[in-house]
Amino acid sequence: MIDLGRLRALHAIAVYGSVNGAAEALGYTPSAISQQLNKLERETQTTLLERRGRGVVLTDAAQALADTAAEVLKLVEQAEIQLEEQRGQPVGNVALGAFATGCRGLLPSVVSELMVEHPALDVTVVEIDPPGAVTAVQRGELDVAVVHDWQIAPLAMPDDLAREVIGEDVADLLVPADHRLAGRKAVRAEDLVGERWLCQPPGSICHDWLVATVRSTGHEPVVSYVVPEYQSQLEFLRAGIGIALMPRLGRAALPDNVVAVTLEPVPTRRLFTVWRERTSRRPAIKATADALRRVTTRALSATSRDR
Repeated sequence: MIDLGRLRALHAIAVYGSVNGAAEALGYTPSAISQQLNKLERETQTTLLERRGRGVVLTDAAQALADTAAEVLKLVEQAEIQLEEQRGQPVGNVALGAFATGCRGLLPSVVSELMVEHPALDVTVVEIDPPGAVTAVQRGELDVAVVHDWQIAPLAMPDDLAREVIGEDVADLLVPADHRLAGRKAVRAEDLVGERWLCQPPGSICHDWLVATVRSTGHEPVVSYVVPEYQSQLEFLRAGIGIALMPRLGRAALPDNVVAVTLEPVPTRRLFTVWRERTSRRPAIKATADALRRVTTRALSATSRDR
């Protein structure tokens, strides 16, 4: 009989394209993955890996076996879900992911509530950007993720993932207190032409939103300071450098010399929970989604009051 752990290793190599990638995803060393494949080759009396250049590739036979392994792993997951359903209580492991401000603004309370309400549930957390989180959930690296997108920068969602919108997070324009726009009640995109922005790197959702918004005025944004972390952006603003668009969720208290100004139309990002559709019946997934819904409602209500 073929060992399930060895099939999992083969499947991971097929998904991630290398022994190193499979090892990182499964939490093993590359040597351990190679040993699993060597044993699987002896079990099946089949060559599974071929060296190509400095790496390895799956043989045709290995790819066929990896496809079968994917189906077997799905069946194992379904069996585990059925057992959990019969117990009627959330148990086992749940890997939970969220983007940085969601991780800071939501997950401590979510994990705390789950620990109290469902002590048999073991929750782990990964901070990860939305596109990566979607991929990680689809591949089974994460069970549940909190992701976001902006109105003009929607996030692609595979058909085999379920999702639930859990709220809308408002973003404010942040400027130094002595900035020309600091005293304005509201500004529009046209007022921001020529300003020097603090922003996340190209390819991030926030960067894409900024570029699309400023380009709508017929101008290019001037992104002078590429700073991924919002807390670091606040330090630049404290020093009187640049302007930034910053969501309220998970945002630290503004320095005394930094002002929030309303940008019209008001930028909002949708927050939603995603998980694999086939795991929807699992009590642990339901409990995690419920906790995320409750905590997000409270957190967004608090940011509205504190504005």
